[in-house]
Amino acid sequence: MIDRSELLDYCDQLLDVAAWNDYAPNGLQVEGKPRIQRVITGVTACAELIEAAIDWQADAIIVHHGFFWKNEPQALTGMKYRRIARLIKQDINLLAYHLPLDAQPEFGNNAALSEQLGLERVIPFGAMRLSLAGELPAPIQAPDLGNILEQILGRTPLIVGPADKVLQRIGLCTGGAQDGIVEAAQMGLDAFISGEISERTTHIAREEGITYFAAGHHATEREGVRRLGLKLAGHFGLDVRFVDIPNPV
Repeated sequence: MIDRSELLDYCDQLLDVAAWNDYAPNGLQVEGKPRIQRVITGVTACAELIEAAIDWQADAIIVHHGFFWKNEPQALTGMKYRRIARLIKQDINLLAYHLPLDAQPEFGNNAALSEQLGLERVIPFGAMRLSLAGELPAPIQAPDLGNILEQILGRTPLIVGPADKVLQRIGLCTGGAQDGIVEAAQMGLDAFISGEISERTTHIAREEGITYFAAGHHATEREGVRRLGLKLAGHFGLDVRFVDIPNPV
């Protein structure tokens, strides 16, 4: 069992939290008990994840998608109230790490997907240097890359743009980074992978000749928080459990 402050200091340094101007606060979002032994990790601080933490008698929850996003209503009412009230009544800490967890170069969401795909000569690019570009060990057809993504993520990706193109130079940015396809095309990449897709994405892919894979926002962002939990378990000897709440998006 460790002090909450020790856990927060470690995560802040490991994820370089101070370097990011994010859309929501990173770190402790809801304060609970001061000592921590059991930690639940998950993608989003939804009601189902909170209830799983309560059932397991967790001391803390660590997520990628927490609360208090910019431009959302500030009042604690409705669904937001119900979620936060459950945490407070059960004295459970909520920690959230958004962009720092996407960008963490060892085990973050983007680094993890790059590693799982076996990309080589990987370099960062794009807004805030969040996206990664690299090369597959050998050229591959779009349907075959789609099958690999399905095996890694457990979700069939939507593929738009050229379907008969040989792919090797790949760009990626997990979550809702579909507009990264524009810079990926400018760089001459063969394909770009993200989580979501917008109506405009299809036309950009077709007209710029770059294959786009919408592999799922949730599916592409499971691995970073799971690996963070493993890191904490190994470093502090905490009991850590990753809970995946299914989400088709």
